[in-house]
Amino acid sequence: MLGTAVGVAASCAGVADARPMVFGGKLPLTRGVTSIDGGTGGGLSTWALIAGNETDDGVGASAFVTRVPLSDYDFAAYGVAVGFFDRVELSLAHQEFDTGATGAALGLGEGFTFEQDIVGLKVRVLGDAVYGQDSWLPQVAVGVQYKHAEDDWLLAALGAEDDEGFDFYVSATKVVLEQSLVLNATVRATRANQFGLLGHGGDQNNDYQAEIEVSAAYMLTDRLIIGGEYRTRPDNLGFAEEERGYDVFAAYALTDNLTLVGGYVDLGSIATFDDQEGAYLSIQIGF
Repeated sequence: MLGTAVGVAASCAGVADARPMVFGGKLPLTRGVTSIDGGTGGGLSTWALIAGNETDDGVGASAFVTRVPLSDYDFAAYGVAVGFFDRVELSLAHQEFDTGATGAALGLGEGFTFEQDIVGLKVRVLGDAVYGQDSWLPQVAVGVQYKHAEDDWLLAALGAEDDEGFDFYVSATKVVLEQSLVLNATVRATRANQFGLLGHGGDQNNDYQAEIEVSAAYMLTDRLIIGGEYRTRPDNLGFAEEERGYDVFAAYALTDNLTLVGGYVDLGSIATFDDQEGAYLSIQIGF
């Protein structure tokens, strides 16, 4: 959800790969938004872009709050990220998964909430998603996310092997200005159950698996972008099947620092309850 304003700037400059003269750093939306895992990307997916408004001349930062009311649960996430010289990103996120009235049906008690903290590190290793228009090479980044969930006793009872673990990923992001497109593909090695909220590994599988995250978006204006994402997940726990997730979204940059993201998300089956879907809203701030 990140490339919008660049198309206008590049066409005005008349040279697709020229770096526009912009005081203060990146153009609107080129910093991206924040995924539910805390790293810069789309709503569900982590992308190769780096947090913050600053380019390779400075240090930038972003913050987000996301709420996703699902059919039987309520998901929320918030966090911050810092980008260093458009090269390295450090992120911190906290997730809360409120079972609401469904908690009683699961034997957990009404309103029981699963929580986890996520610490991320991302490094851009190749390319430039926005300014590399004269090359097919996308921006490529590698990263790691450390995830630690609370209530280890409960996670063990549900069949999880660990309450903490690491995700490793490689992301490739490309902004195609001529077609007003933003494209991303991520391969993630993970053992996480329900993004890590239900621990890592389980009675069905305890090995790392390669999962995919793909995103495509269309830039309607320099401040408005629409798109969709698809993310697969491992199925490690015998008591509840875990399925793929997808979303459709719109992101609008109200100012150079404030972006609103809204959309529809379907996360499939969660903890024996099928068809977990709903609208979501995220508020993003970038500096």
